[in-house]
Amino acid sequence: MSDQKVDMERPLVSIVSVIYNQVEITCAMLTSLRKLTYPNIEVFVVDNDSPLEDSSVIKKRFPEVHLIESEENLGFAGGNNLAVRQAKGKYVLFLNNDTEVDAGFLEPLVELFENNPTAGVASPKIIYYGTEGIIQYAGCTGINHWTGRGSAIGSKEKDQGQYNDLRLTDLANGAAMMVPMEVIHKAGLMPEQYFLYYEEHDWCEMIKRAGYSCHYVGTSTIYHKESMSVGKGSVLKTYYLNRNRLLFMRRNLKGWQQWVSILFFLLVAIPKNTLMFGLQRQWKHVDALWRGVRWHLSRQNIHQNIFITR
Repeated sequence: MSDQKVDMERPLVSIVSVIYNQVEITCAMLTSLRKLTYPNIEVFVVDNDSPLEDSSVIKKRFPEVHLIESEENLGFAGGNNLAVRQAKGKYVLFLNNDTEVDAGFLEPLVELFENNPTAGVASPKIIYYGTEGIIQYAGCTGINHWTGRGSAIGSKEKDQGQYNDLRLTDLANGAAMMVPMEVIHKAGLMPEQYFLYYEEHDWCEMIKRAGYSCHYVGTSTIYHKESMSVGKGSVLKTYYLNRNRLLFMRRNLKGWQQWVSILFFLLVAIPKNTLMFGLQRQWKHVDALWRGVRWHLSRQNIHQNIFITR
């Protein structure tokens, strides 16, 4: 059997990455993708209407890439969903543009899904880029129903192979996660109400409610230059993290559990964060925090999900 025939028998993986400026960082990610040992991929880059940089440079340097130029910033989920509608792969790998990957990182992820028809979403091990193997993600304990906060397994530990396992986990990580196209058709697209942050957590809950499981694959590794798009400590990040923490509770919790978590957020978390920003005289962050809360007073159809047809 020829090598070419073997390659074509491997399922097609559609790799999707959303950008907002950050062209050079994206090119570094694409350069790492060119070294992949997995033979059957297509790559989509969605430019979310970058105002400062010309993404056509990507097409010139990487002609194999499908470049989609959105006419507006659709947010993380909206940008990804644009590419999903054009993707032909059996599997879709959502990959942040501020990452670089190991050459063999796709094979363990594909193998998981090929051997487990109930697997719905999976993330690899994520290492902070430029560190001596400091772990960002090796699985997740899920969103605490009381506080609305999540906790990553292995966070800030040095990678010594202690998380090189495969196991069920509560939530995947949006920096890199693979989802079968069949699951996307059944569970729906990534929810676009969030715009930034928490959407991948909500999507994992949608996928699990559709009857699938969430996995961590420690034999696959990527490297993450975290918060390159919005910047560490940005006002935008403060707004969306607080707005969407409450949105996640409203969409995914029911009854008394929802009320307790919302009361904890409003009576403990918000006053605490307001005091913290106030003591540091970071008034723009105080304003962003409360704007995030006030967003929930407007009339929004927060429970609407989007489905695509085959």
